[in-house]
Amino acid sequence: MKGGVFLRLRRRVAKHAQRALPIYVFCCGLFILFISQISPPQTPSESAELVKRTSYSSQPTLALGAFPRKIWQSWKVGPLGFEEKHQICARSWALKNPGYRYEVLTDSNDLQYVETHFGPDGLDRPDIVNVYQSLTAKIIKADLLRYLVMYVEGGVYVDIDVEALKPIERFIPVTDRFQEQDIDMIIGVEIDQPDFARHPILGPKSQSFCQWTFLCKPKLPVMLRLIDNIIDWLHEIADKQNVPISDINLNFDDVISGTGPSAFTQAILTEMSIREKKDISWDYFHNMDESRIVGGILVLTVEAFAAGQGHSDSGTHNSRNALVKHHYHASGWPNTHPRYKHPVYGEVEACNWEPECVKLWDFSKAVFEAMSPEEQARLIAEKEAGDGQPDPYPVDQLEHFGLEARHLKETPTDPSTDPVTSFSASPTMVHHRALRPFVALASQVASQLAPSISVVAVKQVASIPKFSTVYSKPEPTVSNGQDK
Repeated sequence: MKGGVFLRLRRRVAKHAQRALPIYVFCCGLFILFISQISPPQTPSESAELVKRTSYSSQPTLALGAFPRKIWQSWKVGPLGFEEKHQICARSWALKNPGYRYEVLTDSNDLQYVETHFGPDGLDRPDIVNVYQSLTAKIIKADLLRYLVMYVEGGVYVDIDVEALKPIERFIPVTDRFQEQDIDMIIGVEIDQPDFARHPILGPKSQSFCQWTFLCKPKLPVMLRLIDNIIDWLHEIADKQNVPISDINLNFDDVISGTGPSAFTQAILTEMSIREKKDISWDYFHNMDESRIVGGILVLTVEAFAAGQGHSDSGTHNSRNALVKHHYHASGWPNTHPRYKHPVYGEVEACNWEPECVKLWDFSKAVFEAMSPEEQARLIAEKEAGDGQPDPYPVDQLEHFGLEARHLKETPTDPSTDPVTSFSASPTMVHHRALRPFVALASQVASQLAPSISVVAVKQVASIPKFSTVYSKPEPTVSNGQDK
């Protein structure tokens, strides 16, 4: 009896459900149509932002397998149009690595590559494509292009003026500690001069990894993060200068920090910190005498990719650890993005990280800034009149101009009451006309180190970092409201 009642009830429910199904489907369709009307589709830029926000987390922590057997370079023209010096470098990579595919992106096909891989049929990042299309600064395009290529395909990137000294298979040291499947990226130290970290000019580039040669596996989050950092930076610069990206004006340090080694280094240190779940600073790589892996990134010693620099204990290209040789054939971009050049003392980079030379440059600049406009103009005129002579500071060492600095101790907290360095100047130095005011001041400093000595340009000298020497001169004998 009960079974019959349940059977009739089930049949009745099924019959009503059959009748209601079309109405249910129709209502769902109306709801979807309504939602599509009030929620417009994403614009390309919004879509790109979504990709940008999700890409880092969607990528695996470690890329699996071997490094792609590809060698990438970029230049104005293809290999058939290379100058002989570039042919020699390019040939070295092919000869030492016969199992690798070699490819050059040029000024004629680079945009096509970017549009193909980052356009609608690729990663759909119109923001990247638009910025690349807008760029007119060639060094910025060259830097950005290498990162784009290495993100998409990976392999080995080398600048056009880099010669292979050893096969790529030697880039991973032969040891049980290093296995290719455990390594995402291979980089090398370029500049290891942390003592200059607080220098106003040298500081930002005093600790960096080399980006004229590096290896990575495709689709690494660190490369995409670096690319996004550059895109954001370019927009910020354009907004700050109130010009389109095509018209931005960049100096040498802008390039280094925006797309060059400093930007590259910061992105890598950030990635290492994320992977290791702790802060990874340059201290991990200072005075490194053997390669190490941090967060899946193999860091080689400075000799590997940057031997023969004359600083950072970089050794020579004859070292068994030297893997490449950078010839700097294609390093003319500072001509369009100049370094800071003092009108009398030139570029501090000419010191090539020699501490005594940098200290003298800092001192000379501070003294110059303390001079009256008339004194500055006279010094500049004397420098220009002697055009063709060496800059009035030692390029290699102080003895070049007969100047000796005797350091007594670290820069004091109050330099006005505790001068720390004296100078002795030889007649050789006095004969440089542009240096005569400098020598006179140095002689006064050397002969009158006493508590009564006052600081020259306290405000200017205060900005000199702790490794720099603070210099001072005596009170003027004539009271005219300013130092002589």
